[in-house]
Amino acid sequence: MKAFNGLEIKKSVSASEPLPAGGYVAKILNAKVEEYSWGEVLVISFDIADGEYKDFFSKQYKENTREDKKWKGNFRLTVPNEGNQYFDSQKRTFGNAIWAIEESNPSFRWAWDENALKGKMVGVLFRDREWEMEGKTGMTTEACTFVSAEDVRTNNFKMPKPKMINKTAKNISESNFSALDDVESDLPF
Repeated sequence: MKAFNGLEIKKSVSASEPLPAGGYVAKILNAKVEEYSWGEVLVISFDIADGEYKDFFSKQYKENTREDKKWKGNFRLTVPNEGNQYFDSQKRTFGNAIWAIEESNPSFRWAWDENALKGKMVGVLFRDREWEMEGKTGMTTEACTFVSAEDVRTNNFKMPKPKMINKTAKNISESNFSALDDVESDLPF
């Protein structure tokens, strides 16, 4: 075998275990608005603040040695857009999330400043989610909603149903449209 340059002999970083489905008390570390052609998304970055999984995402981030590593503790909230057909649903979802943050931080009131969310506590529910990539499937978890931190502490919440891939819709879509297929200073905020 001919030797080649750039060989690094070290243990490969494997896919990390996801946070188990359930409710967690989290601390918001950052919040920013991302703009897209269709609207805006409020990205709220957080880490687990209490319990067995405290600092879960910061540990995961620090242990990842890849150059393209990303912060995994995010909740993406579509900013309601009056021109969107889903405006009423977006308002409910946005209002529920802000309520959960206010309820978890009694002296805080939302004043349309995402930077003011930094340091606030909130309850986060993680549900199981099925994924598919390159013909492979598996399960992970995702942050799906905010609730009050007190509801998480007292186990006063209903677990969301797992989000499964809709294989029927996927198969119909593929067959009908196949022609169209052509928390420290070293954290990322």
